[in-house]
Amino acid sequence: MIDDAPPLLAVRGRLDVLARPLIAIVGSRNSSAAGVKFAERIAHDLGEAGFVTVSGLARGIDAAAHRASLSTGTVAALAGGHDRIYPAEHASLLDALLGEGAAVSEMPFGWEPRARDFPRRNRLISGLSVGVVIVEAARRSGSLITARFAGEQGREVFAVPGSPLDPRAEGTNGLLKQGATMVTEASDVIAVLEPILGRGGGLPAQEPDSEALGSFGAEPADDERSRIISLLGPTPVAIDDLVRLSRTSPAIVRTVLLELELAGRVEHHGGMVSLV
Repeated sequence: MIDDAPPLLAVRGRLDVLARPLIAIVGSRNSSAAGVKFAERIAHDLGEAGFVTVSGLARGIDAAAHRASLSTGTVAALAGGHDRIYPAEHASLLDALLGEGAAVSEMPFGWEPRARDFPRRNRLISGLSVGVVIVEAARRSGSLITARFAGEQGREVFAVPGSPLDPRAEGTNGLLKQGATMVTEASDVIAVLEPILGRGGGLPAQEPDSEALGSFGAEPADDERSRIISLLGPTPVAIDDLVRLSRTSPAIVRTVLLELELAGRVEHHGGMVSLV
């Protein structure tokens, strides 16, 4: 669902967690105690509401988010191959999350992650998720790269406010100035994502049926197809907005967009689409 999607993903763990609502939680490696505590709390609360946490297995905020959602499901996006875990001390954390979660990588086995592989990996963190929560981020950080990818992919961007005196909050405070949704508790995230997902009542966790595991294959009714097409025009619109405004499922919207793309009638702009 992203323009630069990898040709394949190697998945270890439970494949079914990828069909549930996923929310990314990322932040500073050099995190504050308050930042770690907040990441743990929001990851736990979102897990209880039915979300699977996505993060990058890094030190600091990422590790805190993974640990707090071990029992409800968490996904680690790896920068290297599955047998080249970075940082090495998080190998046990990765093993622990595989019971109820998964690890994904686009790199071949034996691939030692390099510096440029981490920003590349970040597009997978945002691409897998319906939204990204940035807990702490310096002015120049990988977390802000993830936020940028999220915006380009049409995902929701959430930021946790911090002290103007803490350099680890410069990036998140900057995102808020740019229009990111402010987050002080899990309900702030859920309130934004419920209409997009077309679900309510706290988003209870449940196992998807076999049809839910497929992105395509749903046959749109004529009125659904007409409703989706009527929402399109020459101005790009986010795919998530199409789902919300058409009051149909993501699978139906993707099917209609695929039909239009095959007919040469739709153009993609990151996570947005417009009529040609």
